Amino acid sequence: MKFKKLTFITLVLLVFFNCKKTVETKEKVSKTYTEEELYRPNFHFTPKKAWMNDPNGMFYYNGYYHLYFQYHPDSNVWGPMHWGHAISTDMITWSEQPIAIYPDELGTIFSGSAVVDISNSSGLGEVEKSIPIVAMYTNHKDFGNGKVKQVQSIAYSNDEGKTFKKYENNPVIDNDTIKDFRDPKITWDEDRHKWIMSLAAGDKIMFYDSKNLKNWNLLSEFKKDENSKDGVWECPDLFKLPIKGTEEFKWVLFVSVGTGGPNGGSATQYFIGDFDGKNFKIDKEFEKNLKENHTYWLDFGKDNYAGVSWSNARTKDGAKLMIGWMSNWDYAVKVPTETWRSAMTIPRKVALKKDDNGYRLISNPVTDLNKYRGTKFKKENISVNGNTKIIGSESIDLSSSEIKFNINNLNDKSFTFKLSNKVNDSLLFGYDNAKNSFFIDRKKSGKINFSEKFADKISYAPRTSSNKNLSGTILIDKTSIELFFDDGETVMTEIFFPNKPYSTFSIETNNQELLLDNIELNQLNIN
Repeated sequence: MKFKKLTFITLVLLVFFNCKKTVETKEKVSKTYTEEELYRPNFHFTPKKAWMNDPNGMFYYNGYYHLYFQYHPDSNVWGPMHWGHAISTDMITWSEQPIAIYPDELGTIFSGSAVVDISNSSGLGEVEKSIPIVAMYTNHKDFGNGKVKQVQSIAYSNDEGKTFKKYENNPVIDNDTIKDFRDPKITWDEDRHKWIMSLAAGDKIMFYDSKNLKNWNLLSEFKKDENSKDGVWECPDLFKLPIKGTEEFKWVLFVSVGTGGPNGGSATQYFIGDFDGKNFKIDKEFEKNLKENHTYWLDFGKDNYAGVSWSNARTKDGAKLMIGWMSNWDYAVKVPTETWRSAMTIPRKVALKKDDNGYRLISNPVTDLNKYRGTKFKKENISVNGNTKIIGSESIDLSSSEIKFNINNLNDKSFTFKLSNKVNDSLLFGYDNAKNSFFIDRKKSGKINFSEKFADKISYAPRTSSNKNLSGTILIDKTSIELFFDDGETVMTEIFFPNKPYSTFSIETNNQELLLDNIELNQLNIN
């Protein structure tokens, strides 16, 4: 009888632990599924697994856009850097490729750039008339106790960027004195027929030139001054742009800062001026405006950093194409995804305009996105006084959508768009007339407690346009929103992590009467 009782107890325990194991397994599967379902973006590039940050080495060749990126394949937090790789024919749907460049005896592989060496100026093309791809990157060597060494090296590809060989005489630029000496960005100077390289060095940008991509000469330095933002300078990009509607050109310099962004943490500022083949000098009118009010940020949101342009790629009107890392160093290693961490922004077309307010960059989503438009929802002449629902999930899946709107005669009106779900998560964004600023408020957007800096305050972006009419484009993915106001004159990008997908889109005006002249919502069908 005692044996039977023990046997029965044993069976009960076995059933209990097996059931518990089954429940734990289901919970684990559910967690992975939920993460993919809720947080894997529909139309922003993410690696299949592990950690990603800065975009690197981007070029266009033979019908493919190449995107390399800072990648730590063994963890979902920052670590020994490699160059990951992805390709696309339209910058919207991406195919991840094998790792392109691995660490070596000189160190890990930090950020850099790649160019299509059409004339084989480097001599690294292995067969007659071959066109090599030459990548330049920073080798970072950590000796411990705070001692590091950063040098510049090159690698080359003779199979259109699929695989790379390290140059046997690396490093091509040595360094024993500067701690932060990194992120080489190469551009072709058409006026002087030579390669120009911009390199971040602490609180300045150093410019070099070369005829062959192997031997580099220091030209000059562009230093931080009272008009620039604090923080270590990173990820520079120097290029020439036409001024819209004219035959004139100016040079543009991107500089990313790890701290000191307009809404906290990391961001990318820009300068407009002239480059004479040796020195970059800020335009005097631009400098005056910069001193009066620093509003020259590529993006005012918290989540667009280290943006750089594609080489060998321009639009028909001469604009550049660029992409940024959609996160912020204040919380990037803490965001609530486990399989992968981070995404890239939507690729953008960057152009230069000049009006009564001076020079300003404008950026908008690449037009390749348009071909993915599906179901369309359109309303006109919506009178808003209080809170008005515009659309629910029964019409459009808001987690993969594009919204365009126009408001004529904005005058002294304020408005707030709201994305919400059935568990009371909400993301607020719109225009505050009292501050003459656009804003994003993610304080109640879902998961926010993973970092005290993620939703500690509302993000603002000053409206720089004096136009009485307002137009806007809104891109919504599962975990991100990108706002392009006034034809891309003011841009904001931020991420969020709702507990359930947002299912309702509405507008409110705090009892002010507002006429929304038209609004169009497009389903983006991207598999």
